[in-house]
Amino acid sequence: MSELKKTIEENFKGQFITGLDDIIAKAAGMKAFIFDWDGVFNDGFKNDAGSSPYSETDSMGTNLLRFSHFLRTWQTPVFAIITGEKNHSAFALSNREHFHAVYFKIKHKADALRHLCKQHNIKPSEVAFVFDDVLDLSVAKIAGLRFMVPHAATSMLQQFAVKNGWVDYITQGEGHQFAVREVCELLISLTGQYDAVIQNRLEFSEKYRSYLSMRNDVNTAFYSVDGKNKIEPAIV
Repeated sequence: MSELKKTIEENFKGQFITGLDDIIAKAAGMKAFIFDWDGVFNDGFKNDAGSSPYSETDSMGTNLLRFSHFLRTWQTPVFAIITGEKNHSAFALSNREHFHAVYFKIKHKADALRHLCKQHNIKPSEVAFVFDDVLDLSVAKIAGLRFMVPHAATSMLQQFAVKNGWVDYITQGEGHQFAVREVCELLISLTGQYDAVIQNRLEFSEKYRSYLSMRNDVNTAFYSVDGKNKIEPAIV
């Protein structure tokens, strides 16, 4: 067993549905990372305004993940949120962290994925997707790498995704247990970048500063559907 595989198996206690060799091979070709919001960044509960929170632990994970991609390619990866509802916490985090896009109130999420791919000239097979529920399956069906966040109530849904070959890894943590950070740390580790990422970040190295400058040049785009169910830019 390679040292990389050994390290991953020792540190990540979720369920590897796809063989680790295949996941490692796929991870090297990812150009975009897409996350659902409700049930992934949080437990899925909303306040009276329809918003649900996120943690800074997960937020840091998204930043380190993008930096790891930069260290390998000298480019920032496409990073987006696709959520079924309007959520101001998602908008705030996306703006602050300079995600490329937020898609909201789009019921058939595969349409959002195809729109994103067209906008950035990438293929669905080059997208890693993090999800938890039924509305996400149309994206999981066609994405390149799929990470499912479990809930105690969704064991049948998890089995369904596994049976159909739409999930590669089921996280150990639920949405309120830093599942986003778990996926980000796993994706960084799959490319053998973990030590370099942490070392450069703690030193605030020239490489990290170059990444940060490039990341901060990204202006988040927001999209939703119009009356004819066509995806269009949205004002939030």
